[in-house]
Amino acid sequence: MSKNVEKIFQDEQIGPVRLCKSARARRISVRVHPIKGVSVTVPRFLPFAAGMVFFRSRRDWVLAVLERQRSQGVPRTGLSEGEIEAMRAQAKRELPPRLAELAALHGFTYNKVFIKNNASNWGSCSAKGNINLNLRLVAVEPRLRDYVILHELCHLRHPNHGPGFHALLEQVCPGHRALRKELLRNPLR
Repeated sequence: MSKNVEKIFQDEQIGPVRLCKSARARRISVRVHPIKGVSVTVPRFLPFAAGMVFFRSRRDWVLAVLERQRSQGVPRTGLSEGEIEAMRAQAKRELPPRLAELAALHGFTYNKVFIKNNASNWGSCSAKGNINLNLRLVAVEPRLRDYVILHELCHLRHPNHGPGFHALLEQVCPGHRALRKELLRNPLR
């Protein structure tokens, strides 16, 4: 099994950019992630130089995404421990009461709520009825925050994304598909 190989270079405006060779990649791609930063995935069969050429062709797009993240209040890459702890404290104050309010309003019962610092999801629901919420939800608009909470509450009744789940989510959160698209524009996922 071959390992992925990485190189990091410093862009004067963007900061560190990670170039990663991947045996699974079939094309070059650029990703702007608020926690992991900017990365360029290069198929193993191409040289790193090809990744650099592609990155340079997409550099203006990367700068625009970073600016949009800043203007929307998306948490930036490299939050300090102090910043994370401040967000965690705010999340513990704000998210559990809102979860309880929305659960009561729509007749949901959950077990426990946990505040997590995840890089890959906004929330999850366990088989035991526990709700996990990402502390970074305090940095998004309240309507998007409510969408995530309602999404996870609906998983208490439907542990999948089947038709029953979507029908229930539409009932408790009309227009949820548009909210999901808006949330997905935030590259936390």
